[in-house]
Amino acid sequence: MSDEAPKPPSDNTPAAPPAAGRPAAAKAPGAEAVAAKPAAAKAASAADAALGAEAAAGSSTPAAAKAAAAPKAAAHPPPAAAAPTGPTEPAPPAGMALPAFITTLQGVVPGSVSHVSYHLGDWTIVVPVAQLLETARHLRDAADAVFDFCSDVTATDWPPRAEGRFDVIYCLYSTRHRHRVRLKVKVGELQPVPSVTGIWPSANWLEREVYDMFGVNFTGHPDRRRILMPDDWQGFPQRKDYPLEGPGELLMENPLDWLKLRQAREQADIE
Repeated sequence: MSDEAPKPPSDNTPAAPPAAGRPAAAKAPGAEAVAAKPAAAKAASAADAALGAEAAAGSSTPAAAKAAAAPKAAAHPPPAAAAPTGPTEPAPPAGMALPAFITTLQGVVPGSVSHVSYHLGDWTIVVPVAQLLETARHLRDAADAVFDFCSDVTATDWPPRAEGRFDVIYCLYSTRHRHRVRLKVKVGELQPVPSVTGIWPSANWLEREVYDMFGVNFTGHPDRRRILMPDDWQGFPQRKDYPLEGPGELLMENPLDWLKLRQAREQADIE
């Protein structure tokens, strides 16, 4: 046995044949393509990044121009719109003739019609408070009017209006002629309004409701007292300045508590 180490084979030495029973390892098909994929993916991602940068640069330019051209926001918000002082009261269309009962009223009761409006097929006559009863009697009795039924009495509240806070509206109907009209008066907070219950008895409870909700000062009413709220209720709930939470000292979660308080007051008055 020799002590010399075996020398490595030179380049010209032929490769050793494979061991018996073990075939030579072969390269998997497509190995070169698999190895080339990462490089291609890197190149594609780099190209996409370049295109994205160009698109971002191109899209940011118009946005920047728009931002620069846009006016600066106002330092203070615009003032709030003023509260309306009354309804629009549209005039009749040009060329539309007034109904006969309105023209007759203007001739028979001078100064009774201060304004005539027409909206959605309905006529409205604005009348001064001083002419209310005379105008109402004429509209009930005139042959071309015959408004024999007062179907409703209501009111609207316009606190900013100087010439009269409330609009009191009487809705009239003629069962004979089958036509309608609204009679409207403008009144102040404490201004007396003569009751029309002597002309249309149906206005009795209707005026009581307007008094209860708005506090309109009807005079000559046969039984002017509250009809919806308790007699000792504070304020008038349909006024626009009425607090949304109700009168503070009577604000209670349970109605029974309010009744107990009222009973205690009545008991104290008796004692």
